[in-house]
Amino acid sequence: MLRRQEDTTMDTEAAGWTLAIHGGAGTIPRAALTGGKEAEYRAGLLAALEAGATVLRAGGTAGDAVVEAVRALEDCPLFNAGRGSTFTSDGTIEMDAALMLGEGKAGAVTGVTRPRNPIRAARAVLEGGRHVLLSGAAADAFAAATGLDLAPADYFRTEHRLAQLEAARAQDRVALDHDVPAPARMGTVGAVARDAAGRLAAATSTGGMTNKRPGRVGDCPVFGAGTWADQAVAISCTGTGEAFIRAAAAHEISARIRHLGETLEQACARVIGTDVPAAGGRGGLIAVDAAGHAALPFNTEGMYRGAWRAGGRPFIAIHEEAPAGSVPPA
Repeated sequence: MLRRQEDTTMDTEAAGWTLAIHGGAGTIPRAALTGGKEAEYRAGLLAALEAGATVLRAGGTAGDAVVEAVRALEDCPLFNAGRGSTFTSDGTIEMDAALMLGEGKAGAVTGVTRPRNPIRAARAVLEGGRHVLLSGAAADAFAAATGLDLAPADYFRTEHRLAQLEAARAQDRVALDHDVPAPARMGTVGAVARDAAGRLAAATSTGGMTNKRPGRVGDCPVFGAGTWADQAVAISCTGTGEAFIRAAAAHEISARIRHLGETLEQACARVIGTDVPAAGGRGGLIAVDAAGHAALPFNTEGMYRGAWRAGGRPFIAIHEEAPAGSVPPA
């Protein structure tokens, strides 16, 4: 079942800036958000929105805004990216990140183990201009050579991710981290933005799947699958990575808008409601189009998400709940 799509509808000429973020979609029992946990998760989402909005309010670019929003999520151990990444079956951590700008520039890293903020490594690849995707030890070396902050393995090691690995091993399965019984049930993180000049950008970062095979690559760093931005729309996805790859989910939204004339809401609803399930997966996404409209659909029990637009207040939600602030329902 397709869940709510929040819409930041506004006149194109007065669109200003729009920012949306996600912290993963999946099985999120309300009972797991007691004892102050929900407040912690909402605080993490708000911090990411504030980081991105600070850039946009100052007239900064959409690209810089999504990097800062994702960096804040990577720094929060509650989320499955950066410091809160999940473990492979070998008990190691391999992280992916991607950044794409609407003007066609892109950069990504996969299987990195050292960058404190993988999204900054992805931006370094983009700014280098020669390559689009670097992997493994070579990507770590590239991050070091460009002067990015590196961290030891212990920095990324968190107890709740270890508990998730043990649970997945006991069940002998590979799992989305938010589906493993453990205190935190988060997934891939991402941000999309339209800045005041009309530029679009998308960024995604993840620790992948709990108990995954070392070397596994999901949809996050695969442009057109989990991350995409062009002059029509910017998208960041979360969920069953293999299904988003099979469906070319992010690019399909752009194609439906550009070639079929669908609205952002219609295109997102088709991909999340039909294409991804048909490819064997579930999850959600965030998207912002050239007019400043935003959509945040998901087909799971919940998705950690938020949005903010110029002149309004930040909106944060987890389950299918009534929107508040400046992001009214479609």
